[in-house]
Amino acid sequence: MRSIFSYLWKIINGTRKVILNLVFFLILAVFLVSLFSGEDPIEVPENGILVLNPNGMLVEEKTWVDPFSQFLNEAMGSSDDIPEVLLSDVVDSIEKAKTDERIGALYLNLQNLYPSGLNKLQAVAEALDDFRTSGKPIISNADYYDQHQYYLAAHADQLYLNPMGGVVFEGLDYTQLYFKDLLDKLKVQPQVFKVGKFKAAVEPFIRNDMSDEAREANEFLYSALWDSFRTDVTAARNINPLVTSGKVDDYMSAFNSANGDMAKMALETNMVDALRTRTEVRNELINLAGYDKEEDTFRHITYDNYLATEMEVPESLQPTDRSQIAVVVARGQIVNGSQKAGMIGGDSTAKLIREARNNKQTKAIVLRIDSPGGSAFASEIIRQEILQAKEAGIPVVASMSTVAASGGYWIAADADKIVAAPTTITGSIGVFGLLMTLEDSLAAIGVHSDTVSTTEIQGLNPLEEMTEYQKKLVQSSVEATYEDFLTIVSKARNMSRDDVHEVAQGRIWTGKQAMERGLVDQLGDFDDSVAAAAELAAIDDYDVKIVQQELSSKEQFFANMFNSSSEYLPVPSVGGEAQHWLMGTLNKVKSETAVLQNFNDPKNVYSYCALCLQPR
Repeated sequence: MRSIFSYLWKIINGTRKVILNLVFFLILAVFLVSLFSGEDPIEVPENGILVLNPNGMLVEEKTWVDPFSQFLNEAMGSSDDIPEVLLSDVVDSIEKAKTDERIGALYLNLQNLYPSGLNKLQAVAEALDDFRTSGKPIISNADYYDQHQYYLAAHADQLYLNPMGGVVFEGLDYTQLYFKDLLDKLKVQPQVFKVGKFKAAVEPFIRNDMSDEAREANEFLYSALWDSFRTDVTAARNINPLVTSGKVDDYMSAFNSANGDMAKMALETNMVDALRTRTEVRNELINLAGYDKEEDTFRHITYDNYLATEMEVPESLQPTDRSQIAVVVARGQIVNGSQKAGMIGGDSTAKLIREARNNKQTKAIVLRIDSPGGSAFASEIIRQEILQAKEAGIPVVASMSTVAASGGYWIAADADKIVAAPTTITGSIGVFGLLMTLEDSLAAIGVHSDTVSTTEIQGLNPLEEMTEYQKKLVQSSVEATYEDFLTIVSKARNMSRDDVHEVAQGRIWTGKQAMERGLVDQLGDFDDSVAAAAELAAIDDYDVKIVQQELSSKEQFFANMFNSSSEYLPVPSVGGEAQHWLMGTLNKVKSETAVLQNFNDPKNVYSYCALCLQPR
């Protein structure tokens, strides 16, 4: 028997060594290739075509990922995360290409563009419309367009579709997963404390379906967003209203008229200009821009490579006496403590604002918010830092992206000016408390706990049932925090407490609706926010500087090493498996339950909008 176990251990240990060695030599090989590769520098072809091919979801700020983990995931093709594309990169490439004589046309390849915030799509669409004023053509082609991809494609001069493809307008919807029965089976006790009629963030843990209030709020919000979507698309193209009405009879009428051919229906309803095969489109682009023998395709450059050729002057070489408008990006869930990019840490985000304030060149601050909220305590830490900037005479503009709700509105409230996109999801002024206790689930498997304490006032212990006084303490904290929230908004927006309460209670609004109710000062995009900041600071000549977290020397070393190595690995695509319905559902379960991991408020009090995530 002993020899058998010894033999098995040798097999396991040998396998472990082989795997580790393979990983090591893979990393070493790719790294050496990246160091000694003598590739020619990227060049922009004369009269070439700029290919806009974003691979992933448009974001304000990329989520920080450990470089080593990212490298391994890309090497093994095992990452389940949706790739992210900086909105600013896409817009900047279009704007630069407009006046670049080397660029003769723009080609939209949107097959791997993942559903993104409507305001972000609008920003790209505006850049496309501005590009068209140069007289350079925009051509779009796809095998299949989902409605988010089509939103951008509609701004092309020539819009093509594969004869075997299609275009579908499904409208916007929001699907919430509910875990009550699961928690019951696990004997986990959700302890919920809330205030606000429409605060539905806790419903997934105490219900199996939407409450009437949550359904009302959802229908009101997403109907407004869909109306905006339809208006924008039909303004870009004169589409037959049958395909955008959202009515089954209308859609089937157009579908049957095309004899059940989706591509033909798209052509007949003016959704596309022509049906073209990939080969036909390729030949048309070759005729337009010329033939690239090495690549065996039309002369072109992708937008990310194009931006790489247009690198900015290093900060060390830039003049230091110019006025600056500092931009602090607050993207993600608001969490207590310090966090990397993609999450909003109360301490780390406050530090960025403080760095901007202490810079003598900073004349104004733009806080770019894309967040459904989170920890009330962390939100307050950030707000206090904003007040410090204002006291130092530096005006602050809150610039709302796709979402700035709950804690996202908390950190915006005291800004000198709040600018939101018409389709921004905001409001959700409400508070709740949430704890999970495990006394019953542990008891079911034979695990029990007992505690000795020197006082009757014991801290919250997830292993034990909450006492009545503990429940009262949390509920009182939730109610007090809600009143604090109302007071903050009331003073900042020059509204009465009752008027704020009327539009609060966790109710969600679009940016346009929020402005009508006094919660927003101006409708606009990021550029409008910067212009507003410049006006408040009374400056005309200035630089816009994004204030970012600095990596440690160790982090920077590994980032440089693995990022350069990753260039020689295949780029993951979201067009296939990542968009599969099963993988999408599993990822949704993962993301919605992972939210709980970030609930680290010291008082267990949160201002978070679960309904404010991007609808599909």
